[in-house]
Amino acid sequence: MNREIDKKAIRCLHLLESFDFSAVRTMCTQGATVWHNDGTGEQALDEKLKRLESLVPKVTSMRYDITRQFWNGDEVLQQQVLHLLTPDGGRSEIHAAMYFRFRGDLIDRIEEYAYEAGGA
Repeated sequence: MNREIDKKAIRCLHLLESFDFSAVRTMCTQGATVWHNDGTGEQALDEKLKRLESLVPKVTSMRYDITRQFWNGDEVLQQQVLHLLTPDGGRSEIHAAMYFRFRGDLIDRIEEYAYEAGGA
């Protein structure tokens, strides 16, 4: 059954771009987890969303450019570049590969492998 999980993964990123963390939460299972290669280890989704919310005053805008996306069964893997703009006009790019695992129609796990490419 095709549940268009590829489009759901993209929708999740668009919600992050608009800082709508509560809408992101509704797209995920109650026990959803997040892993990031920044050394923090695995986190509950709610913990990760609180951390992202605390960064909002430091970011004027976020925009994801998805460069490639693959999906199979209940999994989506995509390459992307996150463009950030800060209140002082600073710009940066974060290159990443992001993995989404779905349980039914909801995201159950997110993994992100990222590195900052530097300021522009």
